[in-house]
Amino acid sequence: MKRIFFQLILLSILIIPGCDGNQNTVDNLTISINRDNVKYQMEGGIGASWHAISKAKIDESKEYKWALRSVNSRGSAWGGNPPVSDTEAWSQIYDHAKWLGLNWIRVELSARMYEPEKGQFDWDNEEMIALYNILDWCEENNVDVFLQQMWSNVKWNSFPDVQPLLSAPKSIDDFATGISTLVSYLLKQKQYSCIKWICITNEPPGGNWGSWWSTGPEDAPLTPALKAVRGALNDRGIELPISAPDWTDLPIFDKNKIDFDEYIGAYDIHSYHGMDQEKQKILAEWAKWAKEKNKPMFLSEMGNMNLGWEGSNSGPKSFDAALSNLETILRGMDVGVHAFNRWSFTNRGDLDGQWQLIRTWDIENKKYLKEVVAEPVAYYGYGIITRFNAKNSRVIETKVNGGQDILCQTIESPSGELTIYILNKNDKKVSVDLQINGNNETKLYLYQVTEPVLKEKDFKLNPIKSYSQLKGKVITVQLPPKSISTLSQFNLNDDDFGIIAN
Repeated sequence: MKRIFFQLILLSILIIPGCDGNQNTVDNLTISINRDNVKYQMEGGIGASWHAISKAKIDESKEYKWALRSVNSRGSAWGGNPPVSDTEAWSQIYDHAKWLGLNWIRVELSARMYEPEKGQFDWDNEEMIALYNILDWCEENNVDVFLQQMWSNVKWNSFPDVQPLLSAPKSIDDFATGISTLVSYLLKQKQYSCIKWICITNEPPGGNWGSWWSTGPEDAPLTPALKAVRGALNDRGIELPISAPDWTDLPIFDKNKIDFDEYIGAYDIHSYHGMDQEKQKILAEWAKWAKEKNKPMFLSEMGNMNLGWEGSNSGPKSFDAALSNLETILRGMDVGVHAFNRWSFTNRGDLDGQWQLIRTWDIENKKYLKEVVAEPVAYYGYGIITRFNAKNSRVIETKVNGGQDILCQTIESPSGELTIYILNKNDKKVSVDLQINGNNETKLYLYQVTEPVLKEKDFKLNPIKSYSQLKGKVITVQLPPKSISTLSQFNLNDDDFGIIAN
């Protein structure tokens, strides 16, 4: 009896999932890629917010009945860049942007930077020079800029009793004159060709949240301003398209709210609670509408505040955040999103969470760092995506069979290089059989990151394996638990810059 009893115990141990090495691997998953079937071509790429706003100028006077509580209430859209006089630090920032291969960047400013008083334009202050620094880099590196006016923050065009940061413009005509004067100066005098889109305000009311367009007692409508800015740009002979509505947070699509289509050239919204299958359906509705209007759809801010935010919360720079960002991108590609922007590239990290990809600010001592370094987990967790995404890539038909926790999308660069992104959300290893159908005489290089690997000292993002002679062949790829894997024709070592455009 004892022998039989122990045999039964042994048998039960062997059949419990996870007790045997083979049970820690999920098998029978396949990914098929049809290279001959292009779903769509992106009208952008993948990047991160780069703020030109540096001054903590905000009127916190008690005279305002409707006001934000503090300077930090602007979130972290300011203070991430070192002084423009620190050219060495700026040079380091440029190199990090090139390493990441950021190719679609939301560049943010305020009206106070260029028009502090009505009709008085200032083109040479610290913040405007910071803006030129960013745009110069984008121009030199063929990066597409989504130019974003976050808010006005000027008392001269604010509603009474409303804090200027929060206020919609009291005079729409003056607002349109100001922003069109800025665009004209940047496009004609400064001759920036990198600016591809203009968005006139950040997160106005209309979505699930948004309060940057207020009269005080109520929210102002956005459409009259879109109409006025479009008209002011047209009067100057400027065809730069406007993007709107910039609503947050992943607002339900309602065509009855869209009364501004004739004034815009692109749609964009924000998402700050990750992206699952249900949320993907919302994004799909927006993308479908934009496609019907023959306009691109952008996810102009993305992140996951479910992982933490506010103060110096480290959630935004965690590996879980990296996994969430990739899931958002893959689900977005699945439904036709044309560009993605992560919040954010430079960031102080002590205002509304540590969103930074690089460290420019000493949180503990409240000063700028002389040496700009990578925020390792966030930097490599995003870089494994951005480094291999050429601007205006084509999204290729990709099907995953057999696993709910495996997401995959494939892109092809304008010159024909293939890149495959695979997200394993499972806490087990996953073995995947991958087959590329169509024109696939190529060699693929495998890159992988996991949280333990990224916490190793001196990690380098180099290829760990290569696959060749792929025509008609199934290759098996081992995916570590909770991992990001990229297979690409681009053979990039850690000391190479990323692919921005080709």
